[in-house]
Amino acid sequence: MKQFNLLLVALIFAVSGCTQATGQIQNPEPPREKGQENVLQLVVDPIPTVRVGFIGLGNRGTGAVARYTYIEGVEIKALCDLDAEKVKRSQGTLEKRGLEPADEYVGEETWKELCERNDIDLVYICTDWLKHTPMAVYAMQQGKHVAVEVPAATTIEECWQLVNTAEKTRRHCMMLENTCYDFFELTTLNMAQQGLFGEIVHGEGAYIHDLRVSNFRPGAYRDMWRLKFNTAHTGNPYPTHGLGPICQVMNMHRGDKMNYLVSVSSNQFGMTEYAKETFGEDSPQAQQEYKLGDMNTTIIKTERGRTIMIQHDVTSPRPYSRLHTISGTKGFFQKYPSELIALEPNAHNFLSKTEIDSLMTQYEHPFIKEIGEFAKKVGGHGGMDFIMDYRLIYCLRNGLPLDQDVYDAAEWSCLVELSEQSVLNGGMPVKIPDFTRGDWNKLNGLTFAP
Repeated sequence: MKQFNLLLVALIFAVSGCTQATGQIQNPEPPREKGQENVLQLVVDPIPTVRVGFIGLGNRGTGAVARYTYIEGVEIKALCDLDAEKVKRSQGTLEKRGLEPADEYVGEETWKELCERNDIDLVYICTDWLKHTPMAVYAMQQGKHVAVEVPAATTIEECWQLVNTAEKTRRHCMMLENTCYDFFELTTLNMAQQGLFGEIVHGEGAYIHDLRVSNFRPGAYRDMWRLKFNTAHTGNPYPTHGLGPICQVMNMHRGDKMNYLVSVSSNQFGMTEYAKETFGEDSPQAQQEYKLGDMNTTIIKTERGRTIMIQHDVTSPRPYSRLHTISGTKGFFQKYPSELIALEPNAHNFLSKTEIDSLMTQYEHPFIKEIGEFAKKVGGHGGMDFIMDYRLIYCLRNGLPLDQDVYDAAEWSCLVELSEQSVLNGGMPVKIPDFTRGDWNKLNGLTFAP
């Protein structure tokens, strides 16, 4: 109850513009080094054939290799994993698709050799969270563009490492936030950009996914890395699935920016209860301390006065949800538990399914028109993974700015540490760094290269 009251106090002061009076945890923005410039709308020379090396061939990496075999203008040059069997599995995928075998890298440090090659343009990273930033930074330093799984970083220091390295090397660094390419998210983004919902006021996103079985099952996550993270950290360790699409609707660092957040977590109940029921009261799993609260709620205030709520819960027995909800001055939409839209002048009621289907057709996003049906056939979370990969390669081949840049990666990932800072300090407001260092309003909205 104390944390909830502190959260309310923080929000009341925020609305009245008095957050400084309550005290705020500061996160300084280090100045750019001499000669270093922003990489907003970064353009590099076209790469007619994008040569790719994959690091990490577990759940995400294996799927990525398979999808890339369907993308024109790609050569898969190298496969890297700690487990030789996983490398062989992906080699089998290439063979089935009639492609040349890739060079193999197996072992702790072999990923560096992959990054150092002269015949690779893009390094695609699908390892555990703690390796994302070190690998991405090293790859950019070797002159490679980088695609890195979510979250791209787990600390503010790592966020700045990604930003500074991208600015110094002028290399692309894209976080692989697939939810931004979900069919509903893309189409409602198009609706919002065309003013259907008026001025966007508030957004809600989440990652609510019962992972108790996976967290405790050997082999689901190598060396139980996700469970170990839950024993050491609280806050929201996985914020980007819910946050990314909202930030795109709200044009973050393209006319608005996130200023500060407040975050609270429930106590931890679910992991211990599940461990007792599954392994026994006296088992090591039941005796282990888990720091991650079952439900984390984080609220963000933006420069333009909007609010965002992001939640995380991976231990409660409830259906999957990303919560995806946007409220504006002329209407509202949400995806979970079902796809719903309400619009003025009768926004008290949701539109009928027929009316929603008509709007979804009328405002169908250009990406879906171009590649949507094929994406569904290839697969990857219903096709959104393929659209994400297709767009990355399309932009690299044509020398265009990417749909997501390194500032997106830093802004969306920074909640991992910042939410924990707030939780550990009783819901105190925490400043969100401006990773563009004052350039957040130089772009006028989010635009996608044609």
